[in-house]
Amino acid sequence: MARQVIAGEISGAFGVRGWLKIRSHTDPPDNILNYSPWLIGDGNTQKELKVISGRRHGNLVVARLEGVDTRDQALQLTSLRISVPRDQFAPPKPGEYYWADLIGLEVRTTCGVNLGKVTDMMETGANDVIEVRGERERLIPFVVGEFVKDVNLNEGVLIVDWDPDF
Repeated sequence: MARQVIAGEISGAFGVRGWLKIRSHTDPPDNILNYSPWLIGDGNTQKELKVISGRRHGNLVVARLEGVDTRDQALQLTSLRISVPRDQFAPPKPGEYYWADLIGLEVRTTCGVNLGKVTDMMETGANDVIEVRGERERLIPFVVGEFVKDVNLNEGVLIVDWDPDF
């Protein structure tokens, strides 16, 4: 099976005709509607559902899925994750990266000290931040050129200019 990326979560029902409120992890949020079918699940089981329709609604996205026709059916999907196969994404532009591709990379300093692996990414407004877990947790700004010196997806390594004691 192709690698899957969590693209969002279902946050509730929208109206009475089976529409869903979606918390999207795509940028912009309504890009999640470009991927279909969605794999809806809780990590243990998944169900493939085709996107019929959708649109941006404030900070959320609302969507209608095949086979979800009532509010009760929509409510049963609340809190489930939306995954899509990674191969549905367009290749990133040079110097750009999908967060999903950075998760799991080994993080080393420019001096060769292993800091751990990228376990998460977060958006802070000023810049994205890499969460690295090794012997302890570190938060490193994802600023290419200043702190991030090299991203090698083929080798699974991210090189940073970072003091290991910080």
